[in-house]
Amino acid sequence: MKTLVATKPREAALLDVEAPHLGEEEVKIKVEFSAPKHGTEVVDFRGITPFMDEEFSEEWRSFVPREDTSEKGIVFGEFKLGNMIVGEIVETGHKVTDVSVGDRVCTYGPISEYVIVNASNNHRLLKMPEHGKWQNAVCYDPAQFALGAVRDAHIRPGDCVAISGLGAIGQIAIQLVKKMGASLVIGVDPIEHRREIAREGGADVCLDPTSCDAGFEVKKLTDKQGVDAWVETSGISSALQDALKGTGYAGTISYIAFAKPFPEGLNFGREAHFNNANLVFSRVGSEPNRDYPRWDRKRIERTCWQLLMNGHLDCEKIIDPVVSFEDSAEAYMKYVDQSPNLSIKLGVQHG
Repeated sequence: MKTLVATKPREAALLDVEAPHLGEEEVKIKVEFSAPKHGTEVVDFRGITPFMDEEFSEEWRSFVPREDTSEKGIVFGEFKLGNMIVGEIVETGHKVTDVSVGDRVCTYGPISEYVIVNASNNHRLLKMPEHGKWQNAVCYDPAQFALGAVRDAHIRPGDCVAISGLGAIGQIAIQLVKKMGASLVIGVDPIEHRREIAREGGADVCLDPTSCDAGFEVKKLTDKQGVDAWVETSGISSALQDALKGTGYAGTISYIAFAKPFPEGLNFGREAHFNNANLVFSRVGSEPNRDYPRWDRKRIERTCWQLLMNGHLDCEKIIDPVVSFEDSAEAYMKYVDQSPNLSIKLGVQHG
């Protein structure tokens, strides 16, 4: 079967990969739609994973033997690219009972003709409702991180909120906080197209941080008070500086980004010291959740799936552009790696 893989740093190709034997508790899915992960996955694709030391990062980590998993699919000498898939089950192991051939499902998996996953107690193998949008389904993963960041920021109706970094996580966070009743929602991103989509998703104002002092402008927009909460998704040091300046006294910065080491210049004096912000590092995958035991990863996942499938969230315009499976290698290199300003979240249509 053909699968999108990285053959070396910053190079993708559709290769014939031998399909694994279908286990007794597994299902085989013919993929209809898929999408990569534009954050941590592309960092791996470039060979600059933040937690590597400099010496080791020169040797691409995916050439190190690693266990194959359904979420990433690491194999010897290459790694499969992709994060979420939607497709139809075409074969099941003899012990599978919860799903059947013909069911349309969403799950984690690479950009591939077929994906095989374990169906036994797999809460991430999700049946698609009749009218569920595939664009919403492939945003299942970023929606979880957006919801976790919003919850960690303790945003409430009437709050003023800024969100910097308007990729998929930031766009979904915009929709969440607006529908929660935030009185003012400010999006911050240097890319005009992303600002346009954020406005359509509920942002009242959008700022280009490369053409203005975003933190100062946020203060002006809030009558010098600053926002009650700031969700930072970009991982750029200047964005954190903007948040430290633009957050109101004792407000909360929910930091969801997986940032690389910051250069010199980040200033924890002046506005940061006097604004007395609460800086919270948010990661939905870290258990226990801050609201444990009432909330855990599974509850966040269930909530996100409900919001995505009932139409509370609309990710149709976040998935842009949509390319054919045959063009996915070139498109991945262009839209995910080389020119990420041209895309929010790449979609792939199979067949």
